[in-house]
Amino acid sequence: MKRTLLLTFIILSIILCSCTQTNKESIKCSLDNNLFSVHFIDVGQGDSTLLISPDNKTMLIDAGDNSQGSKVADYLNNLNIKKIDILVGTHPDADHIGGLDYIIDNFDIGLFYMPNKAHNTNTFKDVLLAAKNKNLKINKAKSGMNFSLGKFIKCSILSPTKNYSDNNLCSLVIKSTYKNKSFLFTGDAEFENEQDMIKSNYNIKSNILKLGHHGSSSSTSEDFLLKVMPDIAVISCKYNNKYNHPSEKILTLLKKYNIPLYRTDKQGDIVLLCDGYEIFSYKKPLTLYRR
Repeated sequence: MKRTLLLTFIILSIILCSCTQTNKESIKCSLDNNLFSVHFIDVGQGDSTLLISPDNKTMLIDAGDNSQGSKVADYLNNLNIKKIDILVGTHPDADHIGGLDYIIDNFDIGLFYMPNKAHNTNTFKDVLLAAKNKNLKINKAKSGMNFSLGKFIKCSILSPTKNYSDNNLCSLVIKSTYKNKSFLFTGDAEFENEQDMIKSNYNIKSNILKLGHHGSSSSTSEDFLLKVMPDIAVISCKYNNKYNHPSEKILTLLKKYNIPLYRTDKQGDIVLLCDGYEIFSYKKPLTLYRR
């Protein structure tokens, strides 16, 4: 397994800059040092991930459920972000797109991507209405598409590779690469998506893997994990949630291959920083693989 450098907060602060030991100031300090930062925002039982390129371009992938839009907005405002250059709704489930209408209403939006999958819920309709009210075009994303976040971050959509009827199977899977390091964001993609990506011969090998479907037992097969071979895994879920995420099966699998794990339910917001050659964190990964 490739070596990824996980520095302690104090060492990183000394090396990168002399900023005080608060999370907000530390993150802002990182933005001043031309790093790629990836923020896994704690939105409870849902997903929301913020990417900030070295040239300060922003991409927001999902925004939690309907109750979390304002929290995501506060997170963005604390970083003085006024514009989302690329907004992504991975699939129509409420715990991923519920907060998107609030974000669209309160921020300037550049490009907006969603899969070609409609849903008959009020949550989905609210997102469509918010986009319409701002004359914001919804770009239908699919596998094989490539785009850039600023000048430095290359992004590829790896799934869905075909049309599915199930919302989770329609999840957009995005790989983002900065120089020698890569991040794989999987939404609620499941086993079938994973096998389709493998069969499509996509390069899914990545340093960071955001586990599919909040660490559900229906995602992250052993075959897929071995193809990705991440240095770090991240799970976004709510503490003591009713779905029993993450699955004990998945935690056992991560332990089997000694993959360090971060979890929003146990650690809150998680920020990973990348200079293109190493990956840093202000927090240490969990040492115990248990629910």
